[in-house]
Amino acid sequence: MDHTIALIQRSHDGDEEARAQLVEENVGLVWCVVRRFYGRGTEAEDLFQIGSIGLLKAIDKFDTSFEVKFSTYAVPMISGEIKRFLRDDGMIKVSRSLKELSYKAFLQKEKFMEEWNREPTVEELSEAMQVEKEELVMAMEASGEVESLHKTIYQKDGNEISLMDKLEEKETQEEVVLNKMLLSQLLETLNKEERQLIYLRYFKNETQAVIGKKLGISQVQVSRFEKKILAQLRELIG
Repeated sequence: MDHTIALIQRSHDGDEEARAQLVEENVGLVWCVVRRFYGRGTEAEDLFQIGSIGLLKAIDKFDTSFEVKFSTYAVPMISGEIKRFLRDDGMIKVSRSLKELSYKAFLQKEKFMEEWNREPTVEELSEAMQVEKEELVMAMEASGEVESLHKTIYQKDGNEISLMDKLEEKETQEEVVLNKMLLSQLLETLNKEERQLIYLRYFKNETQAVIGKKLGISQVQVSRFEKKILAQLRELIG
């Protein structure tokens, strides 16, 4: 039996030493994922701690019947945990006082609009709230920037994509290696015909109609097979 799988089974049976050993043996994997998130305003050690939570979740949730290596399953779990932390924590840190001031400005703005049927100027808000105009502008801009980063710009099938999710990320050499490793191991779970379909569809950018002709099946069958394969791969990576 594979060494890692044996440790996972022992961990699932309540063996804390096996669980600790799995964490120790995969520390390098966590750091490889952490490196892609450098420069986000969070200390590397903090990101490592969050990534380690993702690793523990991967250990606890990994199904030993999966025909995929544990590292393939763990990488997106670690990455997802860090992304959630950065999203919830906010890429731009806003002090509590500025947040409170921004909220008070929002309430004052709503009150003003109800009374005068128009938006107030910064000067009018500043006077009504008895705060410096510069401080008010700083609070509104800081809060607005964070809000815009987390604003949903696309939503489908229950999945939301925010502007922050679409910000360009520098792809490190470690990330390239991890992505190639993940892709290679996922493709190994497919049979010859399934790999050929995925290769033609996503590497050669062929249409379903063209693929159907090459494989001797209808476009409808290609569509069904493609959906089935993608669902299978999504299940493997959690």
